[in-house]
Amino acid sequence: MTMPKLDLFISHSRLLWLLLAAFITVALWQMPFGNFILYPFTILATWFHEMGHGLTAIALGGRFEKLMIFPNGSGLAYHSGHLALGAFGRALVSAGGLMGSPVAGAALLLASRQRKSAWRALLLLGILLLFSTLIWVRSLYGWLMLPALGLAILYLSLESIAWLQVFSVQFLGVQACISSYRHLDYLFSHSATIGGRTMLSDTGRIAQMLVLPYWFWGGLIAIASALILLESLQIACRTATTNE
Repeated sequence: MTMPKLDLFISHSRLLWLLLAAFITVALWQMPFGNFILYPFTILATWFHEMGHGLTAIALGGRFEKLMIFPNGSGLAYHSGHLALGAFGRALVSAGGLMGSPVAGAALLLASRQRKSAWRALLLLGILLLFSTLIWVRSLYGWLMLPALGLAILYLSLESIAWLQVFSVQFLGVQACISSYRHLDYLFSHSATIGGRTMLSDTGRIAQMLVLPYWFWGGLIAIASALILLESLQIACRTATTNE
């Protein structure tokens, strides 16, 4: 087997394994025992989602007040202040949680193209988990889980071997990209019960601010998340192979 063919085989194999991990994760999330198996990644997915809301609010001129994480894996992000762009800005904050996770996942996958940037991505993610806990988290469960995840990721960045760091960044990137599918029905629901409160879902709130129905925005976000995952995986695996 010539070297170009070998590189292509390695690239396709890596892409296949990561896609398989994505499909298995989505399938497990839909099963009763799946959330137990994937619980740490469920909490991480919730953190990506709620941070997406809060950081989008900051970007539009608002204030990120607090982040709540609940034992069932759900969460809430609270923001205040005037947002730029009016109703469209409020819709962007709602979309920020749903699209912030795939964008963060794509950034992790692209960081995995080189071993040094993969190490930096793990280090940064661990630090951000700890930093966000100090600044925004206001629930006891969040105070317990998020620092534990942050310290575990920091340990991985400092103690593991290079190939494991690269694979870990890619795997975490896949988890972030597909976190919109964690509760697939949520994308196509007008309302949801979170923390004992019934409220508009993110897509329901987008529909309230804009003109098209919630199921349209749910479908659009589902498609966009899948495209972001596939494109970033292809770039990451192709480039990583040429750098090895």
